[in-house]
Amino acid sequence: MKLIYHFFLVIAAFLSMEGIAWFSHKYIMHGLLWILHKDHHQKNPKRAWEWNDAFVVMFAIPAWLFIMYGMMDNYDYKFYIGIGVTMYGLAYFLVHEIIIHRRFFKGASSTNVYVTAMRKAHKVHHSYIEKHPGDNFGFVLFIPWHYFREAYHDYRSSKIASSGSKTSK
Repeated sequence: MKLIYHFFLVIAAFLSMEGIAWFSHKYIMHGLLWILHKDHHQKNPKRAWEWNDAFVVMFAIPAWLFIMYGMMDNYDYKFYIGIGVTMYGLAYFLVHEIIIHRRFFKGASSTNVYVTAMRKAHKVHHSYIEKHPGDNFGFVLFIPWHYFREAYHDYRSSKIASSGSKTSK
């Protein structure tokens, strides 16, 4: 029974981070701490690192504290919350930095509908180079549905076009 409880704590913490990431992105990164987030929207191609990368540390500290204090308290609920937050941080890194921005692997590509929808929403978000206005502050779950419809339509169109070109040869 305890294993199920711990599992659900990890999942709940992970899912809660989507809302926290949305809120932080909209009201902190595009608000009070725009000075750090600005270079993520106004890229300098000569720099490998951005001031925006400081947010990694800011989000890692609470996760580390949850894990540390949870371990000190005989692996209580805090430990599992910290694990869920850390897993979200890893997912964020993989999806945002590698899949969407292709920051470390320039050639990475995908025709997956979900990935395409995330990229479309993120591209619209990055079309704003100033603090305001902004749009699409979500990360994994808070993506407007019309991006999924567009991505699915693009996917179906490419499949139909590619299957038609194979039969015409």
